[in-house]
Amino acid sequence: MAKSMRLDKLLGHCGWGTRRQLKELCKGGHVFVNGQCCRDSAAKVDPEGDQISVDGTPVVYEAFYYLMMNKPAGVLSATEDRCSRTVLDLLPQQYQGAGLFPVGRLDKDTTGLLLLTNDGVWAHCITAPKKHIDKIYIAEVDGSIPDDIDDVFQGGIVLADGLQCLPARARKIEEQTVEVTVQEGKFHQVKRMCAAVGLSVRALCRHTIGGLRLDETLRPGEFRPLKEEEREFPFMNK
Repeated sequence: MAKSMRLDKLLGHCGWGTRRQLKELCKGGHVFVNGQCCRDSAAKVDPEGDQISVDGTPVVYEAFYYLMMNKPAGVLSATEDRCSRTVLDLLPQQYQGAGLFPVGRLDKDTTGLLLLTNDGVWAHCITAPKKHIDKIYIAEVDGSIPDDIDDVFQGGIVLADGLQCLPARARKIEEQTVEVTVQEGKFHQVKRMCAAVGLSVRALCRHTIGGLRLDETLRPGEFRPLKEEEREFPFMNK
């Protein structure tokens, strides 16, 4: 059985408003617990056992959320920023109080597969380099793709600032397109690796994490919850 928690905390987690708003909601007689009107926002409830509703709408509590987003360009992979929109700004009110954060980061102008969750253990298992989870990117580049680019990347390329990258993979797809597979996520890493072999990245998209591939039906900025079985896919390298 789940531990009891404050009613306002549960409602806030489920996106029903701020603590002040929820206090007024309860005082106004809009919140019911097990069929009884509850005017005390600090009342203790059982997230798993109690039936809670707001104006007749059932409140469905989930401790952890796991979302897949097709990140658009121009949006930060962050929880908040004073100047720019973040990926959390693209989510509806339902998720605003749940403590979601991006699993790893994509550069502001990089698009594609981004996971969001409030499960820190799950997120760490995906982002930790020692877990050896493949992240696959498609890069549109300017310059001539070297014939030995895969050998160079597999050898553990050294970046201009001296950073030693873990062994990676690279495969030429088209004349100006290369697929890059890395198991870490240093700052601008894929762009800097490409720069080290004379390539300038003009567009970058991540489409795979482990065995989880971006849902092609998601338009930029759209998201969907992961199915239960999909939560294990990031740990299954293809």
